[in-house]
Amino acid sequence: MPNPGHYMLSYTLRRLVAAVPTILLLIAASFVLIQVAPGGPFTSERPLPPQVLANVEARYGLDQPLWKQFLDYLGNIVFHFDFGPSFKFKDRDVNDIIAQGFPISLTYGFLSFIAATTVGVSLGVAAAMRHNTWIDYLAVSMGIAAQALPNFIMGPILILVFTLYLGWLPGGGWNGGAWPYLIMPVIALSTSYMGSIARITRSSMLEVLNSNYIRTARAKGISERQIIWRHAMKPTLLPVISYLGPVFVYVLTGSVFVDIYFSTGGLGQAYVGSALSRDYSVLLGVTILYGGLTVIVNLVTDLAYAWFDPKIRY
Repeated sequence: MPNPGHYMLSYTLRRLVAAVPTILLLIAASFVLIQVAPGGPFTSERPLPPQVLANVEARYGLDQPLWKQFLDYLGNIVFHFDFGPSFKFKDRDVNDIIAQGFPISLTYGFLSFIAATTVGVSLGVAAAMRHNTWIDYLAVSMGIAAQALPNFIMGPILILVFTLYLGWLPGGGWNGGAWPYLIMPVIALSTSYMGSIARITRSSMLEVLNSNYIRTARAKGISERQIIWRHAMKPTLLPVISYLGPVFVYVLTGSVFVDIYFSTGGLGQAYVGSALSRDYSVLLGVTILYGGLTVIVNLVTDLAYAWFDPKIRY
């Protein structure tokens, strides 16, 4: 009988190999889109003198043919993991900007993911176990309310209530990630996904609880707690896991609004600033970073799906 671990290892290697052309295609597509965008990094209302513009473009290699610019850029990424210099910040490169902002976005993004998953799954399970009771109605109402308030609406509401009105929490900043500065960004970023997770968990749990093997377990006298945790939870979480992979990427990319509203100094703030100031090297580097994370998270999601359902063989 074939070893299940062999299937998993083989599938992982195949996915890693397939991820290489995917990421290369992402780099190429992003590079081309940046090049065809109107204007340039040194375009302004007061144009630079032609000689000055030529010297600046020569300094950054922008006077080279497009194919050579792309090959140089690709070589720096592949062999040196270097996204190049920033066009707007002197003596700073894209790697420095990512290294400064990404840990901040990752910190409250990960905490938001944990909060959304924990609360969402708990609400969904509670609603399914107490189907058509006030607990079910309350959980469903909370989920709908959470979905109706996306982070770009929740952020200003939280600042208005907890900072300006009550004065309980600071309205912005990072301060080394101290917990008072984390509470509102995490709430703003997690609520909308929390409602979706609760809805998916509730529907999946109701379907599992009505299956034949759960009826058999109840007929054998197994307690409801054992039925939920030992027999129903794993199959219930299968559709949830499929949703959690994209959610983890969304909480990182969706942190753009949170960075702006709460001035955390995260990567989203640099991303928007680079787009407004036409700092195309930063814009390109962050786009490639998020794209690479998406590929990795999708792989981890598929592996977790196989662990929760042993019947799946890749």
